[in-house]
Parts: sequence; C-alpha cells; structure tokens
Amino acid sequence: MILSGKEIARRMGKEIVIEPFRPERINPNSYNLSLYPQLMVYDTPVLDMKKNNPTRILEIPESGLTLEPGKLYLGRTDEYTRTEGLVPMLEGRSSIGRLGIFIHVTAGFGDVGFSGYWTLEIFCVQPVTIYPHVEICQIYYHDLLGDYDRYESGKYQNNTGIQPSLLYQELSSRETPSPGQKKKED
Repeated sequence: MILSGKEIARRMGKEIVIEPFRPERINPNSYNLSLYPQLMVYDTPVLDMKKNNPTRILEIPESGLTLEPGKLYLGRTDEYTRTEGLVPMLEGRSSIGRLGIFIHVTAGFGDVGFSGYWTLEIFCVQPVTIYPHVEICQIYYHDLLGDYDRYESGKYQNNTGIQPSLLYQELSSRETPSPGQKKKED
C-alpha cells in the first residue's frame, strides 16, 4: 500500500524524516522534493564500471542551466530524508516529465532505513533549461510486509553530496576469475 499525503504528514518526524519539511509540498500520495543547485557530470567519453570515473561539478545559476540531450547529469535533492519501516520511492513530477526530463534512469527504488540525500540521474530528450531549487521529483512510501534487514552499511548511506557510481568499489572487492581459471575455494 502507498501512504496518502495525510499519512505522510502524520508520520513526519517518526518513520519519515524530510529536512527541511514544507507542508505545502504534500500531494495526495507523495511529497515534492527540490533540486540542489549543483550537477555532476562525468569527465570522460567512455565510462568504466571497474574505475572511479572522473567527474566535475556544474553550478546551476539562478538564470538557469540548459541541459543537453545524450548527456547524463547527476543531481541531488535539497532535502535530506530518512525512512524507518517503509520503502521510499522516487519519481519525477508529471510537469517535469512533460518537458522531456527524466530524473532517474533506473534508480528510483529506495531501501528501508535509507538516510541521506537522493542522487538524481537526470537525462533529457531535447535541450531544456532547468533552475535551482525547482520541485523536480516526488517521494512516496510503501508499507513493508514481513521482517527485514535495515539498510545501514550501503555505500550510499548517510551521503552528503552528489554521488557518482561507486560500483567500482564492489567490483574491486571481488575476485573475478578470468575465463578458463578456476574460482578460489574457501
């Protein structure tokens, strides 16, 4: 079940934390989050999953920044969120989607216990000018059935800034045998 806006408000400060919280951003079954005034872009034409790919920061001025199609921009919410006992989910707002802006490529699913700022994987279908602090996406919450392990030690937990992919940390900690090589036995 998805929580209603009124239920989100009732659980604020308990199972749900959104800082800063603005009651006027509550929708019938979600809450609008806004865009932090910086974006991160990768600084190389080819990305490598096994490497810490170089990035750079772009400032979004009050006058706006025009996004280019075919380029991935990593953003961040202005708001810090924490969730206990619920599954947080992130989606774009319909008004943003109607401008051809996607706010997540595949990662709109949060883990129970997530604490931090949401990294947005922003992509557009045609050039579009964006502005800082615009209400760009919405968070909504699902009930969770059954026992669960709380998300605590994930590589994105308690983040403070825009985060590029940290998949390389996972891959470097695993020993992958080359073709024809036997796996090590414990």
